Amino acid sequence: MATKVVADAEEALASQVRDGMIIAVGGFGLSGIPNRLIAALRDSGAKDLTIVSNNMGVDGKGLGILLENNQVSKVLASYVGENKLFAQQFLNNELEVEFVPQGTLAERLRAGGAGIPAFYTPTGVGTPVAEGKPVMNFDGRDAILERGIVADISLVRAYEADPEGNLRYRMTSRNFNPLVATAGRITFAEAEIIHDEYLDPSRIDTPGIFVQHVVETDGVKDIEQRTVRVREEA
Repeated sequence: MATKVVADAEEALASQVRDGMIIAVGGFGLSGIPNRLIAALRDSGAKDLTIVSNNMGVDGKGLGILLENNQVSKVLASYVGENKLFAQQFLNNELEVEFVPQGTLAERLRAGGAGIPAFYTPTGVGTPVAEGKPVMNFDGRDAILERGIVADISLVRAYEADPEGNLRYRMTSRNFNPLVATAGRITFAEAEIIHDEYLDPSRIDTPGIFVQHVVETDGVKDIEQRTVRVREEA
């Protein structure tokens, strides 16, 4: 049986990534992020990267480690409020940022993966998001043109994978991962469980045709903001 599973994530990613690439990364906050692949991207030393992701992780975790290593020149994201280094680099004009409404980001990734070059949406009309973008009126409502996103490389995290690269996600870690997986010209997936046999075709979230390489995850699952109940006095 042919397999897309590779043992060395660092070597596999380093053979593909180059300076100046557009890298799309799945996850939401620290939920469902491909920790091992992000670390491999850091270790590749690639510079001047454009990162497409819902957010840039937090200081010292997730995509935040790429900011610490000065590998990122531009970010397309929806929410970046948990990363102080991101704010510092942005305010110092060291980082170009394109803020994208969350639903628009999801649709831009979906469109890129589906081969749709652009679409119109009313989201962002009359705000800085619309600056410089064509506007059309549909049934009395203005909408702005948004481009689909196609990444040079996509990095995602799944719960289960098989030798063909078919993926299944678990609970909220599904988030942006399926969209990111389809939007990449080359997609790397890390999975908690890699089966020797093929997954049930009726239970696949991302078909293997979108995935070129599969690695085992490092098992790390960080919690972005740990909140616990105040212990009641006995």
